[in-house]
Amino acid sequence: MVQDIILQVGQVLTVLLLSPLLHGFIVKMEEKVQRGQGPSIFQPYRDLWKLFHKTQLVPESATWVFFWAPVVAFVAMMIVPMLIPVLTNFPLPLSDMGDILGGGLILTLGSFFILLAGLDTGQPFGGLGSSRAVMLGILAEPTLILVFVGITFLDHSMLPFVANHLLAQNPVAYWSPAHIFLILAFFILLTVETDRLPIHSTIPYEIYMIDEARILEYSGPLLALLKWASWMKQFILYTIFLNVFFLPWGLSTSGTPGSIVLALLVILAKYGFIGLLMVGVDTMQSRLRFYRYQEPLALSFLFAVLAIVADQL
Repeated sequence: MVQDIILQVGQVLTVLLLSPLLHGFIVKMEEKVQRGQGPSIFQPYRDLWKLFHKTQLVPESATWVFFWAPVVAFVAMMIVPMLIPVLTNFPLPLSDMGDILGGGLILTLGSFFILLAGLDTGQPFGGLGSSRAVMLGILAEPTLILVFVGITFLDHSMLPFVANHLLAQNPVAYWSPAHIFLILAFFILLTVETDRLPIHSTIPYEIYMIDEARILEYSGPLLALLKWASWMKQFILYTIFLNVFFLPWGLSTSGTPGSIVLALLVILAKYGFIGLLMVGVDTMQSRLRFYRYQEPLALSFLFAVLAIVADQL
């Protein structure tokens, strides 16, 4: 029992501590692809350190939403790793608090509060970013629910650990049309949820900003929490994609220290792969006008529907 509790804490710490490293790796590789030097992969840790030591500035029009949105988003991202396979392929003490749909709901809760924070101060850029995020969410969130429903139809369970076991041990299920469609649908969703859709940009111009616009009024420790929560969400979505859908192998089956160390090494390899894949996708895509955001999202929705239909045939 004590070992399981330690493993549960270890899963949360893995997401907490490695998520900035994953972000730093992706940023570094993007600069390398574009023949630049780029910052160190450890730069996100330095950024967090500086932000936590800066003075907190608060707009005069801010309400309690402004203060609590970063906390809610950060705490939500710490809850989800308890429900999904991060280090082990077997449930841990608190894994039965919720199923895969519950994990998706908690992820959405964090995003919802950040959306409210963008509207809270009444500043134009925040409202602009929040309205654009809602437009993306109209198609992205239902598709994410359909993907999670599709995997539950495939493994006849709402627990992500069951899906991991089925796909890791049953090649027929892994290579089934339903599962292939789910992978394609989820991969397109990843480009949206992790700001890799070709309408996203980190350029500080209002015509491009979506996620950055929502947090433009933040500074200091609250901004650090928001950025850290965003990196954790990216890490969690990649975890679900890799450990539940795409590469369900390499997790610890016994929980022994040796198997956990091996699982951590496998994690580094997996996330290195998905990071490079996302860098390639982001680099090769042409920038789209914002009104064309529905095209890749509609394709993702179609793949999710086809997965459910294929499973029922």
